[in-house]
Amino acid sequence: MAIEKGSISIHTENIFPIIKKWLYSDKDIFIRELISNGCDAVNKVKRLASLGEAKIPNDEKYKITVSIDKGQGTLSFRDNGIGMTEEEVKKYINQVAFSGAEDFFNKYKDKMEESSDIIGHFGLGFYSAFMVSKKVQIDTLSHIEGAEPVRWISEGGTEYEISNSDTITQRGTLITLFLDDDSQEFLDEYNVRSIINKYCSFLPVEIYLENKEENEDSKDDEVLPLNDTKPLWTKAPKDCTDEEYKEFYKKVFNVFDEPLFWIHLNVDYPFNLKGILYFPKLKNEFELVEGKVKLYNNQVFVADNIKEVIPEFLLLLKGVIDCPDLPLNVSRSFLQNDKDVSKISKHIVKKVADKLKSLCKNEREEYTKFWDDIEVFIKYGCLKDEGFYDKIKDFILFKTINDEYLTLDDYLEKCKDKHENKVFYVSDEKQQSQYIKLFKEYNLDAVILKTSIDNHFISMLEYKNQGVNFNRIDSDLSDVLKEDGVEENKEEIEKIEELFKSEIGERVEKYSVQSLKNEQTPAIILVSEHSRRMAEMKSQFAGMDLGMEFNEEKTLVINDKNPIIQKILSMKDDESKKDKLSLICNQVVDLALLSNKELSSEELDLFIKRSNELMNMIISV
Repeated sequence: MAIEKGSISIHTENIFPIIKKWLYSDKDIFIRELISNGCDAVNKVKRLASLGEAKIPNDEKYKITVSIDKGQGTLSFRDNGIGMTEEEVKKYINQVAFSGAEDFFNKYKDKMEESSDIIGHFGLGFYSAFMVSKKVQIDTLSHIEGAEPVRWISEGGTEYEISNSDTITQRGTLITLFLDDDSQEFLDEYNVRSIINKYCSFLPVEIYLENKEENEDSKDDEVLPLNDTKPLWTKAPKDCTDEEYKEFYKKVFNVFDEPLFWIHLNVDYPFNLKGILYFPKLKNEFELVEGKVKLYNNQVFVADNIKEVIPEFLLLLKGVIDCPDLPLNVSRSFLQNDKDVSKISKHIVKKVADKLKSLCKNEREEYTKFWDDIEVFIKYGCLKDEGFYDKIKDFILFKTINDEYLTLDDYLEKCKDKHENKVFYVSDEKQQSQYIKLFKEYNLDAVILKTSIDNHFISMLEYKNQGVNFNRIDSDLSDVLKEDGVEENKEEIEKIEELFKSEIGERVEKYSVQSLKNEQTPAIILVSEHSRRMAEMKSQFAGMDLGMEFNEEKTLVINDKNPIIQKILSMKDDESKKDKLSLICNQVVDLALLSNKELSSEELDLFIKRSNELMNMIISV
């Protein structure tokens, strides 16, 4: 073969600046492209062999070998795939943007199944090599009998030289990159190994890495491939064991803990989609950060956490999604705008919802065990995705103060005789322990809502369930605390209210006298649910002038059965005990306020001062 020189035919104007700067999102992506092209070449020759179009030994071991040669400053990629003739080199390499895979597919489409997974990005994928190279050399030998080995060299990206190759003697392709001075990091074995692990861990062709400088005599057969050619998601769910799912989770995400449960996606129609989504165990709410959902295209890694495919709330999970039907652009990195992407995203949401439904219906005990770990995820999903809420709304659980797990309908039905369409909830079990005790004394129930998104969540539930209201356990309890058959002593009630109003003044907005079951509680504070929510909203918009004041509206509920209250009532008209009366009334209010929330610094100072005075009174008796 005579040496031929020429210029590369560029079908897309100014293609090389685009390739060099913008086409690929990460510089190291050229390794993925060249290995993927080697994998495509192997897939092609295997397909031809299956069709009787290529003579390949039955025991052929297909592989891709990446070689580092620091002495020569080269990084090379060798495959034993289909190879190329001189004509094919000119066609697929010199004519940028001419798709070799498209041509191959059109030639054999009548003999191939629709599910054939040939990607074939010779062309632009190959040209990612020029991102890091001052010279690129291809040595290739076609599978066609009698073909001659061909060498193609380009030093500028637009000028090339073709000649006979004296390097390659077996079918396949060897691509050698003579790296730029500013790309020498790709001669570091650890770095290259890490990049291969990142992008090619699950390619269907075995990948080997050799370092010629460290071991001239190394053989591929003596080392293990870097990739798992048959990852778990490619298997049918019925063929996978729980242990395999757990081990795959630990391996892929480099963790030691086990997932709560998982969803194996295996869809062939209307699009091809496989994958496994894991629900990780969150140690606390502060771990509510993005997990890692890895997106693959025919087992080639594309990117982590692509929000066009995986809805934002599902990114709290860990998992792998492989979808050959994704409309990627030429860099295999960025999704093109396509209605199919939306369909895929909605299908994934549906599969997650179906799994949760199935668990709740068929494995309720296990579902309740998981609930504390997954509730934040589910609530976040409901807030972010209305479609997800519609699918999962009947399977949202609420843990109660009695350690039961109820749906909203379960709770409303259970409590309708005592407070219809009203849901009482606890936001802080320790701070609100006195109210929890009060509820249990009255045989009432409340749900526990203590996550940071629960305020938004219950607002959404109230909107979705018109007529249902959520009230914190320290809100207005006047209806539920009234006992049937207990006559009110209106005269005494008026005296107690009058006494506290005169001594307490405006420390609280309202007063109520009740006969609480627990005589040891002198008083409790209730806060208007509406005023509390408005005050909290104001604090969220601190520094903004909302045009009006929002303060919590407090009601002091005084227990007329309490001995202290009865005692101070008897002191009411004794002028000599007026100072003591004021001291004790304010102390009762302080204790009630403390049981509701922390006192302000000024209130706390006064409380301590009053406490000291009371102790002095006791000592002097």
